[in-house]
Formats: sequence, structure tokens, C-alpha cells
Amino acid sequence: MNVTYITLDGHIEVEKYRYVYFVLMFTGYVLILSSNSTVFCLIVIHRNLHEPMYVFIAALLMNSMLFSTVVYPKLLIDFLSEKQIITFPLCLFQGFLFYSLSVSEFLLLAAMSYDRYVSICKPLQYPTIMRKTKVTVFLVLSWLLPACHIVVPAVGFAHLKLCSFTLKGIYCNTSVNYNFCVISRALYVYGLVVLFNLSLLPMVFILFTYTMIIIVACRSGGDVRRKAAQTCLPHLLVLLNYSCLLTYDVIIVRLKSDISKTVSFVMTLQIIMYSPLFNPIIYGLKMKEIYKHLKRLFCHARGK
Repeated sequence: MNVTYITLDGHIEVEKYRYVYFVLMFTGYVLILSSNSTVFCLIVIHRNLHEPMYVFIAALLMNSMLFSTVVYPKLLIDFLSEKQIITFPLCLFQGFLFYSLSVSEFLLLAAMSYDRYVSICKPLQYPTIMRKTKVTVFLVLSWLLPACHIVVPAVGFAHLKLCSFTLKGIYCNTSVNYNFCVISRALYVYGLVVLFNLSLLPMVFILFTYTMIIIVACRSGGDVRRKAAQTCLPHLLVLLNYSCLLTYDVIIVRLKSDISKTVSFVMTLQIIMYSPLFNPIIYGLKMKEIYKHLKRLFCHARGK
């Protein structure tokens, strides 16, 4: 059986800097796993953090670890390899997981915004609305919906003929579209539908919920404004960061031939590093209850 290989041609002087790249990315991967897992475990262990808001944060951190694991191990292998190649089926699978988990993060942020909206705008109804069942449904849908949407083009691409076997990137993303002899019009239209359903609609929903929160906070007393600032600011920072990264990915894919290889390489590294490193820092330092447990943990470790 013939195996089709694709060359990942987005690396910059990997022969010269392979060990520098490896050490930097390995350090980044270890930091991502350790920081995200630390905050995740704190939320799981402490019962006072078993509220919907913290459950969604734990899910977001776990999603970051899964997302990083889709990219980093293969990247580290490539840095130490003579050839940076990947089989076509594995490339499609990596792209499927990459975008599925990317969109899951967006939907988790939308679920968080709804949770904050109910907490601040309808505080008396919060325990009734945000039951465990609803939180579980939100979590399941956040991972299931993207997978169900994105598996369709992944399967469709598997049946298209390749005319190019060089991918201008360091991992598999939608750049693989340029490798096909003919791009399916149906898959292109379906991709726009997916973009609308899983990116634009959640963004509109998030903007609506935070607008309502701001309106209620401005009309209310200092306690409500303080609560809104303490719990919503970290979510907004993460959302802003993640929206920038999604925009980066679109820019890189659309302007492959118009931007230099070095710029593309640097931007790609930012996409896979910033959000997974940024999230646990923001939630660990800005969420009061998580910060208290983190501080206690480090003080205890220092005491030993």
C-alpha cells in the first residue's frame, strides 16, 4: 500500500537551530502542561471551586492541554528529524483535532459568558438556571459540536487528489487546501457555514451577554460592578487574546504567498504558545478564589 507523505516546509533554518528550537518548544510545552494542570487540579480538589464558573475554567484549561498535545509532540520530533514530513491521513487527523479543539475553546468562552450573564443579571435565578445538568450539556456540546462539524471536511478532503506535496507550515491547518488539484466548491461553502455557526454566532452571543452585563453593572451599586469586574475581566482578556490568535491563523492561511516565511513562522509559533500559556496565568492571578489556593499551595511548598 502506497503511503502519501507531505513535507512541512514552514520551518526556518531547522538544520542550524534544531536544538535551540527543541529546547524552547519543549520548555514551552512543559510550562503549558504544568501551569494548566496545576490550576485544573486546584479546581478539582477544592469543593468551594465546584461552581459552574470554575468548572468551565477547568474545561478550558484541559482543552488547552489537549490542543497543545496535538501540535507539540510532532513539532518536537520534527525539530530533531532530518526531514519534516507527515503522512496525508495523519495530517488530516491533526488538522481535524487542531480546529475542533480551537472551536471548542471558543464555545467554552461562550458558555462562560452565559454563566456570568445569569450570575450578574439574574442573581436570584442563578441556582435554578445553572444546574449541574445544564453545565454538563454545555460542556458536552462544546466538544461534540465542533467535532461533528469539522469531521465532514476532514473526510471530504481524504477523497480529493493531491497535486502538491509540500505544505507551507509547521503543522497541518487549512493551508492543505492549496495542495489539492481541485478544491471542492461544496466543501468551500460548507467551510463558510462552519465558520458562521461556530465562530461568528458565538462571538455575537458573547458580545451580547457582556453588553448586558455592562448595562446592568452601570445601573447597579458598587458590589455588582466589583463582581462584574473581578469575574468578567479575565474572561474578556482570554477572549481578546484568543480572537487575535484566530485572526492570525486566518491571515497566515490567506496570505501565505504574500508574507515572508519568517513572519509566517513567528506568527504560527504565537498561535500555539500564547493562549495555552496565557489562560492559566490570567485565571490563576485574576480569579480571587483560585489565586488564594495557588498562594496557599506555593507557600506550603516553600515551607517544606
